[in-house]
Amino acid sequence: MSAHCQVTGRKPGFGKSVSHSHHRTSRRWDPNIQKKTYFLASEGRRITLTLSAKGIKTIDRDGIDAVVARIRARGEKV
Repeated sequence: MSAHCQVTGRKPGFGKSVSHSHHRTSRRWDPNIQKKTYFLASEGRRITLTLSAKGIKTIDRDGIDAVVARIRARGEKV
């Protein structure tokens, strides 16, 4: 499962960890990605989305039908 949100587009950020002695090593900051299943009443079926925590809040605010329409308008398959 890739660390990419289907609603907000959030993905990992990259940078360096800096130790006390200033030794730098590569690291990444992963978003809080979760798999969530929603019921699409308009199609009578369930869909599973890969979402960040902010993506879940967006669906709670706007509704699953509006968010799925936005995802499909971008050309993604749901």
